[in-house]
Amino acid sequence: SGSPIAWERDAEAVRRAPQALDRPVVAALARCVPGDIDRAAWAIAPARRGRIHTFIATSDLHLSRKLHMTGEACCAAAVDAATRARSCTDDVEFSAEDATRSDLDFLCRLVEAVIDAGARTINLPDTVGYSTPAEIADFFRTVIGRVANADRAIFSAHCHHDAGLAVANTIAAIGAGVRQVECTINGIGERAGNASLEEIVMITRVRPDLVPVETSVNTRELFAASQLLSDLTGELVQANKAVVGRNAFAHEAGIHQDGMLKDRRTYEIMRPEDVGVPQTTLVLRKHSGRHAVQKRCEQLGLTLTRHQLDQVYRRMVVQADRTKHITDDDLLDIAADVCGTPRQRAREAALHEAGYGFGV
Repeated sequence: SGSPIAWERDAEAVRRAPQALDRPVVAALARCVPGDIDRAAWAIAPARRGRIHTFIATSDLHLSRKLHMTGEACCAAAVDAATRARSCTDDVEFSAEDATRSDLDFLCRLVEAVIDAGARTINLPDTVGYSTPAEIADFFRTVIGRVANADRAIFSAHCHHDAGLAVANTIAAIGAGVRQVECTINGIGERAGNASLEEIVMITRVRPDLVPVETSVNTRELFAASQLLSDLTGELVQANKAVVGRNAFAHEAGIHQDGMLKDRRTYEIMRPEDVGVPQTTLVLRKHSGRHAVQKRCEQLGLTLTRHQLDQVYRRMVVQADRTKHITDDDLLDIAADVCGTPRQRAREAALHEAGYGFGV
């Protein structure tokens, strides 16, 4: 989606999207202003499935300090926008910005009026990440229960991460009846970001007993999508980011590595290949255990006696305390020194074991 009124290139991008996208809904964002609605309608005109997503703030704080507008004027603008948008497309979404800090009686009246005007998706954002999961669940249950025509619309959650609760709040909203969630790959977005798409999707896959909903997301493309977005935006993904961070499937502590070698389920609730990560990584650092060192040596084609393994392990710990991380080359150097094997022979043996041949 884009905001066609904000920038000419946004308008052109939305209008051209159907040339590359057939199945997804192409949405255009518009304030509750006639000119915005008309520009959005122009932008989505070529789309097989086009949506106008119109929005206005509804909290007393935003109405008084930002919009300088009464509640009655806000409601009238929202209804007019939904009506105008519906005359252009059957797919209209309405968002009440700062909904979770809005007066509940006023919000329910406005939502009912907007649904009557033609909106078929009602998005109630936690715009500043102010709510907790219990509050969000109670909020959506209350609104859906009090709005008389709620059955004529799909309710949507849009949670921000200011207090670190965006994903938790989104999952709570799903439990309260929400059937659309607005989220982003890598959790990118204003300030601290939005709810992370990959985390939400994988929670539904890992805990279907608690979140019994399905999506059509191909989870095996999550890691690739994350990397692509990082390349395009220049924003690196933090190492310990859930699901797609480089440490999400990396195990350093010896007790974790030992458990992983015996049964991966001891320390992984999802398989790396299910999200497009090539494999689990046993990271060799000073807290790593002997079993992990032995396993990596075997993977590198090195056969060590118990005494040699003990020596390699002790030297690895000493070096890791100094360098923080042990590479395969480091391990091969240590093993060659311990075994009295020329470094090149150790390397060639490791490559041969991994399937790389040597010849003329």
